[in-house]
Amino acid sequence: MSGAGRGRRFPWLSYLVVVTGAVLTVVPFLDMVMTSFKGPGEAGTLPYRFLPEAFDLSNYRAAVDQLDLPVLFRNSVVATAVITGSVLLTSSLAGYALAKLRFPGRDLVFRLVLATMMFPPFLFFIPRFLILVHWPLAGGNDLWGRGGAGLTVSIAALAMPFLVNGFGIFLMRQFMVAIPDEVLEAARIDGAGEFAVWWRIVVPQTKPVVVTLGLLTFVDAWNEYIWALLVSTANPDVMTLPVGIQLLQDHVDPARTMPIVMAGLVLSVLPVLILFLLLQKHYIRGVMLSGLK
Repeated sequence: MSGAGRGRRFPWLSYLVVVTGAVLTVVPFLDMVMTSFKGPGEAGTLPYRFLPEAFDLSNYRAAVDQLDLPVLFRNSVVATAVITGSVLLTSSLAGYALAKLRFPGRDLVFRLVLATMMFPPFLFFIPRFLILVHWPLAGGNDLWGRGGAGLTVSIAALAMPFLVNGFGIFLMRQFMVAIPDEVLEAARIDGAGEFAVWWRIVVPQTKPVVVTLGLLTFVDAWNEYIWALLVSTANPDVMTLPVGIQLLQDHVDPARTMPIVMAGLVLSVLPVLILFLLLQKHYIRGVMLSGLK
């Protein structure tokens, strides 16, 4: 019997799988929220208590006091906004060029883009850091990139390695391939240039995929930790929320560490959660259309 037949015969099995998956996904998040309200000594005790004895907001005040929250939020927001905007722009333009324009070496360029997805990101951290250190005429460097710290001491270091995304180019290209060439040719005959064709015809049709790619990029950039930690060692003023929350464990009373860290995590998760709830309709549609394409 096929899987579809089993699903029609045992509908409760499908519901059970969905409910189990939902519980496994939601319970850790709820546990994080509940732990953020627990008092000293409540977290990690046996027998385990899911609910706090009393909902105490002092952990949130402690997290704000221990962290320079406005600065951390500013750094995270600026870096995430720049990365997300750049990835959407470059992915859309490159995807259009690789899908709808004919030029020598197009297939080779596309293969090179795919090749960038085969390497683990941490493999490039040291080369990228060295490039930023020796950036000419920045951070005290001379024209040859010597004598200073380069861009590693600026907030630009948080975003520059992630301004272009191979997966984003691949996703946009695969979606744009399905756009009829006849529509684009008609626009060109009417006198539209390539930029006008991209902006007025292609971009409106790729809105669901743009939203999907934007959400994925936003979440990745917002939660980036290893690179942000590496950059913040050169200049603590560019520290982001994930790095600051992790460092909370080294600066607070161990008996109260976990609830305060969880409070910081809740504050960090809220922007991502709000953005997803606002755009979830477009995100789900984009995932479905991407799969069909």
